[in-house]
Amino acid sequence: MNAAARYFTNLGKGFWTVLIGMRVTMRHLFTPAVTIQYPDEKMAISDRGRYRLYVNMDDCIGCNQCGMACPVDCIAIETAKSLPTENLGVTSTGQKKRLWVTKFDIDFGKCCYCGLCVPPCPTECIYMTKVFEFSEYDRKNLIYSFITLNPDEVEEKVSQAKEAEREAAAKKAAAAAAQAAQKPASTAVAAERTPKTQQPAESEPKAAGSQPEISPSTGENPNEASLKKDPSQEEKPS
Repeated sequence: MNAAARYFTNLGKGFWTVLIGMRVTMRHLFTPAVTIQYPDEKMAISDRGRYRLYVNMDDCIGCNQCGMACPVDCIAIETAKSLPTENLGVTSTGQKKRLWVTKFDIDFGKCCYCGLCVPPCPTECIYMTKVFEFSEYDRKNLIYSFITLNPDEVEEKVSQAKEAEREAAAKKAAAAAAQAAQKPASTAVAAERTPKTQQPAESEPKAAGSQPEISPSTGENPNEASLKKDPSQEEKPS
């Protein structure tokens, strides 16, 4: 084979190699474009995807189960006890609400989107949404507050709960003091009602059922004879 034939053979092999390498490119070259015009158009998101959390405060009972399950402590919850005269309603699952939720913050700058906070919730008020576009220039803006109370209402509920706790503690202390004061009085009354027993005159106790000693000469008890003795007959000292 001369040089010219070898040249054109190598040239054809090189062109064929290029065609093989560009096969996928050529296939898509004549396919219609499917470009999504983001952000006006968005791709479908899986139902099992884990994105931004949401809390339905109408169903929240302030149990803090989600906060205890969080591995990075990005959930902060504070509550205040409601007064007996207040009716907070019930959740969608029929559970009565007894606590005011004065703080429910989630720091999405710390959240790892693991989804561990969702299953423990007894009322299913916290769940993952399909929202994934919430970037911020300031990290403080990533702290989301979900409470429905305004700052004045939060301060009012906290002060009411503290006042109720103080009153309950005062009543408990007064009841304890009254009970402590009643114990000595009842003890004294019981002591007065108990009959006093006469102590025996002799120092040595006598056995039960023993008869008094009687002198064989006089036939009298020596103790009774000494009691009947006239004081004038006592011997005077010389």
